[in-house]
Amino acid sequence: MTEETVNPVGWFEIPAEDLTRAKVFYETVLEKSLVVDKMGETELAFFPMNKGVSGAAGALVKGAGYKPSHEGTLVYFVVESIEDTLARITAEGGSVLLKKTPIGEHGFIAHFEDIEGNRVALHSMR
Repeated sequence: MTEETVNPVGWFEIPAEDLTRAKVFYETVLEKSLVVDKMGETELAFFPMNKGVSGAAGALVKGAGYKPSHEGTLVYFVVESIEDTLARITAEGGSVLLKKTPIGEHGFIAHFEDIEGNRVALHSMR
């Protein structure tokens, strides 16, 4: 693979203390189904992945060394409507940290706290 054929992010993990609760939250907020699996003692709920399209795949992770936090890596989910997604986030117990904010020709962003205490972000072109 060359630098031109690979996006710089290949995977992401969002820590969870209660994997079932976090899975339901993200399924409701993003309107996508997650698949639960286990690797040794670590539990994961995988976000859907489509091969051959841009973007990275990832999972919610419950295990040693994974602690929900506002610090550290920030994951951006691409959504159709930031307003609709933020409404689902607050309805499911999350909170808005940064309301919909324009970023010029690159669209809009927003930050939220999920029900596990992670700071996560949204991106939309509208």
